[in-house]
Amino acid sequence: MYTRKEKFIKQLTALVTVTLGGSTTFAGLCIWNGNENFYRDYVMPFTRRLDPETSHGLAVFAMKHCLIKKQLKPDAESLSTRLWNINFSNPVGLAAGFDKQAEAMQGLHRTGFGFVEIGSITPKPQEGNPKPRVFRLEEDNAIINRYGFNSEGHEAVFHRVRQEKEKQERAIIGVNLGKNKVSAMEDVRDYVSGVEKFGAIADYLVINISSPNTPGLRGLQQKAELENLISCVLEARNKLGTASLPPLLVKIAPDLSEAEKKDVASVILKEKCRVDGIIVCNTTTSRPSDLKSQCKDEIGGLSGQPLKDISTRCIRDFYRLTNGQIPIIGVGGISSGQDAYEKILAGASLVQLYTSFALQGPPVVRRIKRELDEILRSNGYQNVAEAIGKSSQGN
Repeated sequence: MYTRKEKFIKQLTALVTVTLGGSTTFAGLCIWNGNENFYRDYVMPFTRRLDPETSHGLAVFAMKHCLIKKQLKPDAESLSTRLWNINFSNPVGLAAGFDKQAEAMQGLHRTGFGFVEIGSITPKPQEGNPKPRVFRLEEDNAIINRYGFNSEGHEAVFHRVRQEKEKQERAIIGVNLGKNKVSAMEDVRDYVSGVEKFGAIADYLVINISSPNTPGLRGLQQKAELENLISCVLEARNKLGTASLPPLLVKIAPDLSEAEKKDVASVILKEKCRVDGIIVCNTTTSRPSDLKSQCKDEIGGLSGQPLKDISTRCIRDFYRLTNGQIPIIGVGGISSGQDAYEKILAGASLVQLYTSFALQGPPVVRRIKRELDEILRSNGYQNVAEAIGKSSQGN
């Protein structure tokens, strides 16, 4: 027989066990199912208590181990599009910078991204810049990072990409290539070796010459340097000997002057430098005067809401300067279907997320797709391709 005290303790223990177990199960189901309200009210506030880079690592871990339910409902027909002979179920991709080491491609695919861009990847492993190197600007819905191409190198990443490519149901994979910090900036061999290494297994390749966190890198956007780089990289791509050659894209900075934009456009329209697309744009080194966060003056690239209008203007400029002949992936400050729609109207064929995914979690992907589908249909568009560049035409 239990004493009254022992009986009370036993009942209390059972109650606590059931309560904790039930709460844990409920929380686990909400995370697994990608419950938007639960992420907004509980998961993301918790992650904001952590160091930003630790939070980033946990997010990659979750995606690596597929700790979210696969999207079972097919994407809306209005979202499907075809580019570079690739069928995209939707135009919403993940920008480079999240899955730097190609660890989480399958989980990100299950989350609902139409494509996943990994990297930036450097030929040799390198640590990147000293920590701390990531800063949340919560009041501004933004992030500043100065990672500096922290990479495990070509060899380690290559094996992970190859494994993903062998899966029957897999992500569409873009491989973003960077330079080692110790390499001379005028030396194009880091990019050429990346093309040679990943050309046979990447769905598309990106030459990243616009990160603000590698000294001298943005100098490769100057006309003569850019022409030399692209011609060498295209030559390497064309010599791959694969059944189909991967599309080659260049990622552009948002901080170019009007003259520099014209120079870039004139280079990529040349026959010998005719890339298959451009990504507009990378993070910005500018700091809008209305930033509120105490971290606003940290060195690095600013992404998120403050970049939204800058990016959209840049997309419109390049669509106009290239006469819509070079496909554009639009990046910068997208956190809603309306934001994605504005990028597409400006000239983007596809769009990418980064900061909104980091700050709002996986549910943001499906919400943006749902909203974009509703906006397209309400404006009389049968599919996303019909809307490309509509606000830029005639400007």
